Amino acid sequence: MSRLLYFIKKESLHILRDVRTLLVVIGIPVILMFLFGFAVSTDVNNVNVAVCAPVRSESVERLVSQISHNELFTVVGYVGTDEVDDVMRRGDAGAVVVFAEDFDRIIAGKEPGRKAVQLVLDGSNPNVAASATAYLTGLIGESFSNMNPGDMIESHILYNPQMKSSYNFVPGILGLIFILVCAMMTSISIVREKEMGTMEVLLVSPVRPIWIIVAKMVPYFILSCVNLLTVMLIAKFALDVPMTGSMTGIIIISMVYILLSLSLGLMISTITDKQIVALLISGMLLMLPIMMFSGMLFPTENMPMVLKPFTYIVPARWYIDAMRKLMIEGLDFSDVMLEFGILCGVALLILGVALKKFNDRLE
Repeated sequence: MSRLLYFIKKESLHILRDVRTLLVVIGIPVILMFLFGFAVSTDVNNVNVAVCAPVRSESVERLVSQISHNELFTVVGYVGTDEVDDVMRRGDAGAVVVFAEDFDRIIAGKEPGRKAVQLVLDGSNPNVAASATAYLTGLIGESFSNMNPGDMIESHILYNPQMKSSYNFVPGILGLIFILVCAMMTSISIVREKEMGTMEVLLVSPVRPIWIIVAKMVPYFILSCVNLLTVMLIAKFALDVPMTGSMTGIIIISMVYILLSLSLGLMISTITDKQIVALLISGMLLMLPIMMFSGMLFPTENMPMVLKPFTYIVPARWYIDAMRKLMIEGLDFSDVMLEFGILCGVALLILGVALKKFNDRLE
């Protein structure tokens, strides 16, 4: 154990003395937080809509048909009044159109002052909520003849009533930061030892090879924990992200994702002997898919069917989904067990493959 601690101390000192590495590991996450939190916005073109209609009159059915035939919306089905909250929490729909029980009488002008339709929208992704509100209001308003749609439609934005884009980007930034710090920096650190010829010196030391790898991974694990704390503080006090969900769940999910990212870095180090190659693999094969297919920038629901399968094999997609539910929607850890199970399985699989390939190379 004392030898392992010595190697951890050695790697930590090596990182602390490398100013450029520290700037990348500590500085870039902060810059990304402010950049994506304040400067970036996106458009959406598809929203899943559920319908709550106590009375399915002809006019209600006709309006639902108009919504379903609009290319911006996909009607996923009818739900009961007591199911609206559950549908939104599960993420089955980004919006729910709730029709009043006496919808026909209201639009006929027989009950002035009452709202005919209530829109309930998921504000954890403000771009989706804003687009859905605008288009649904316009689409439904066409059925009210000369009446003002604003007098007939009432909107409720859940989870993010202020419609702040930072609520959407903070979980995505976490998914990107850990890949940047863990996978990229770990792979480059190990490959650098091989490129400089010092890996052989370390391997003939009294410490077992597996502990040498652990010693290289521990400092980046600690730095990732520091980054997690930094991002949480910035999100809470600079971007006003509420974080009303389970903090224990946030920490557990993040620890699993950090382990997964470290395992990816170790795997990359086993297939290359050049730092520049490791950097390119980390950037092209890890960072770009995260930005494109994880839902960090673009809603996965908007992607063509041919690309949607790729979103399921990007681990960051499940981490970002879980963090949005925990941080923005205020759910409990029990509500993200699917994402937690997938991340654990992928982490164990990648770690097992990486360690086996590393041992095979040693032999």
